[in-house]
Amino acid sequence: MPEETHSHIGARLREVRKRRGLTQRGLASASGVSLSLIRKLEQGERADTRLETARQLAVALRVPTTRFIAEHPEDGADATTMDHWGAVRRALLTPGPPGPGELPTANGVRQAIDAALPLFASDQFAELGTVLPALLRDADTLVEITPEGRRIRGRLLQLTGWLLTQTRQFDAAATALERAMDDAGDRLDGATTVSIECWLMLRRGRVADARDLAIRWADEVEPRMSRATPEELSAWGWLLLRASAASIRDNRPGEAEDALRLARSAAVAMGAERTPGDFLRTFGPVTVALKRAETAMIADEPDKVLKLAAAIPTKGLRPTSNNVNRHRLDVANAHVRQRQYADAVDVLKGIRGVAPQWLPHQRYARDIVERIITKRRTLTTDMRELADAVGMHV
Repeated sequence: MPEETHSHIGARLREVRKRRGLTQRGLASASGVSLSLIRKLEQGERADTRLETARQLAVALRVPTTRFIAEHPEDGADATTMDHWGAVRRALLTPGPPGPGELPTANGVRQAIDAALPLFASDQFAELGTVLPALLRDADTLVEITPEGRRIRGRLLQLTGWLLTQTRQFDAAATALERAMDDAGDRLDGATTVSIECWLMLRRGRVADARDLAIRWADEVEPRMSRATPEELSAWGWLLLRASAASIRDNRPGEAEDALRLARSAAVAMGAERTPGDFLRTFGPVTVALKRAETAMIADEPDKVLKLAAAIPTKGLRPTSNNVNRHRLDVANAHVRQRQYADAVDVLKGIRGVAPQWLPHQRYARDIVERIITKRRTLTTDMRELADAVGMHV
């Protein structure tokens, strides 16, 4: 997918290439990027590229990816998605008066959020679009009634920010997370919000910002391992995973590995996968293993991804977009890179079966399906159905 790039990407690319003593053809050979694209970038005929391509060039030239591009955001939500979530955004951005009837209570709103958690965890977007507007209004009203209201609303705003990030409504997601941070009851609440914010930054292409924020907060909440609570280990571990994700995208493999190693130490101290009621705080050895496979895929090591995936004990872990389903996209992509197209299709079919409302919002899934289709002379029924599921028209 095309992404926003720095206006001087061509000039910077040419400068670094010459400093490394490489010709354009030499860089093409070292990076795997086509000679024609390198020429177009350096001559200013192309002012955009993909994050994947920029990272290939950065690896070959031994510089951070952000040396070439400032931002490389994913596509925002399409018109249909924006229309579906209009009532949620209005309730978030322009709170109105409470609805008719009795005023909400702390227990009532808390229970309503708990009841909605399975909808968030299983990506039931249609249902959430119906229940969230009233719930957001009740949470706003609750703040005016009781001191408990802010923390309860903060939890709901975290979930809303995560949901809006998931559906690529990035501006509204940023607003939700900013308000959630203002309502944070303690530093662990704040750390959870920051973890989601780092993910939002990554989806918006702000790789350096995500890395810096995750590292700073990880330093601030680092617990004493000898007496750390599961909540503290989870918060710290997730920030380290965000730092690792940002670092590998910025071609800082050493930093990515250091962050993963520390996250694993938190997971080992946890002892086992912790799956509290709030799926955003699920953390443990399995979560770290899933993210290690993601790192391997970003580093273009599909054989390693498949080897790691075969050893990850995901049975018993409820598949969500926060863990198993996202990991399965990496597995599908690894199969494609190994030219195992039938295996990739099987993995994508499995994701579609358990997360049909989530899959269409994943540009990563669309890229994978597109790679499959472009390599095939004839398309099977499964391939056509997957193309429809991710918004492609073939």
